[in-house]
Amino acid sequence: MDTDTPITPRALATEAVHAGREDLAAMGLHAAPIDLSTTYPSSDSRAEAARIDQFAATGELPEGSPVYARLDNPTTARFETALARLEGTESAVSFASGMAALSAVLLVRASLGLRHVVAVRPLYGCSDHLLTAGLLGTEVTWTDPAGVADAIRPDTGLVMVETPANPTLAEVDIRAIAHACGSVPLLVDNTFATPVLQRPVESGARIVLHSATKYLGGHGDVIAGVVACDKEFAGALRQVRFATGGLLHPLAGYLLLRGLSTLPVRVRAASATAAELAQRLAADPRVARVHYPKLGGAMVAFEVHGDPHAVISGVRLITPAVSLGSVDTLIQHPASISHRIVEEGDRRSAGVSDRLLRMSVGLEDVEDLWRDLSEALSAPSAGTARTADATVPAPSVAAQ
Repeated sequence: MDTDTPITPRALATEAVHAGREDLAAMGLHAAPIDLSTTYPSSDSRAEAARIDQFAATGELPEGSPVYARLDNPTTARFETALARLEGTESAVSFASGMAALSAVLLVRASLGLRHVVAVRPLYGCSDHLLTAGLLGTEVTWTDPAGVADAIRPDTGLVMVETPANPTLAEVDIRAIAHACGSVPLLVDNTFATPVLQRPVESGARIVLHSATKYLGGHGDVIAGVVACDKEFAGALRQVRFATGGLLHPLAGYLLLRGLSTLPVRVRAASATAAELAQRLAADPRVARVHYPKLGGAMVAFEVHGDPHAVISGVRLITPAVSLGSVDTLIQHPASISHRIVEEGDRRSAGVSDRLLRMSVGLEDVEDLWRDLSEALSAPSAGTARTADATVPAPSVAAQ
């Protein structure tokens, strides 16, 4: 669903509650309905054929009722409308997962003969693997932010960054990279920041990617991906989605729309707790280094002097699990889990050390979280200093 109807500018918190729901009162509804239909009746097969032809030509959604659930669904369309409004884009297209969303973007560009991607590490481990392995016929050049312009070739179809990055929380200057891209579209993975903390299109990005599984859903009960972009690119993405079947289930669309309504409150509350925990970790002699972005946010990464696995096994309130962005706090060891699929040398050069832990801070009380974390750091071997390791920096908050 495209955001064609002019909307009076509203604050993000207001948009989060009302976007995609403006028509409900006129329908006599308060909560958004869930449309579980897989197909939709039509007695005029000639008109239906014309609508299908229109979609095949442009990817634009046909007027009237949907044709088939793989093409469109009213419930997921509401979520797409809301997310586009929050990111400040013309459109958004949802998918069954964040990786399905990224795959669709790559396929759209590759279909134009633009198979080369310029990317900045670190990225989420599976994104890194998808690009490096060339599973979709793409070729990647890895570079630092300063080298983006020089890495672009005539067949470059995309520049990709993640900021703050998974898992080191490294930040890049979106505006500077967008300038370096020239006419090549810049994709920013905005999963960690969410539109609450940054809207990449305002700094020149043309494509915004979310693993909606994380903060957009926010409750650990839905897997989804979404791409916010302009109307033309959205049409191409819908065509890929229709052809490959990577669509979002309507129940997931409903949960995501509901999740967006509390997104600003959740992100700001969790970010305040995360900032406090980052400060306490930075002052703790059992911790070698803390990574926390200047942008803020609810993610904290830290390196311990001792065994990070002892910390994972020592938490009791905090959940040792993959993923992030839920209402409860999660912790994991990236080198073993989320970034294990990345080659060891590439992983380490991107700052993902074997002693790095990544924590997604939830909505629990900060004192309860600190008590649990501190006790885990005191577990045998968890906080043992390695005095022989001269590379361990003094405890500090690394704003990156």
